[in-house]
Amino acid sequence: MSSSVLFAEAPLGLAPLVSFTLADVADAPGLHSLTATDDSTVRLFVLDAAVHLADYRPHISDAQQVLLDLTEADDASVLVVVNPAGTEPTINLLAPIVLNARTGLCHQIILEDQEWPVAAPLRRAL
Repeated sequence: MSSSVLFAEAPLGLAPLVSFTLADVADAPGLHSLTATDDSTVRLFVLDAAVHLADYRPHISDAQQVLLDLTEADDASVLVVVNPAGTEPTINLLAPIVLNARTGLCHQIILEDQEWPVAAPLRRAL
């Protein structure tokens, strides 16, 4: 399954790209590719935190909820960026992508004043 998503602001390091396609990775539940609509060479892998990170509960501020038009708790999907480079893949828990599942609007947020690592070993996080 794939769906179109629109970032409220370009993801970190990917300006000016804001339009992406979120697609499931075959045979990998909760793992998705996020590919730029305007440049298919730009692709990120993201994990659905609800599927793989039961203890990961970042605080989403009221302002961030308003930006994403989040009116119900189940509207939000939290995705974390996977960095597959190096000998051990890592995930960025400090800057998750919050997706309004109802509208397709998303935003990569920086979790200020929260103690989440920017490069957590993927193996330990699962």
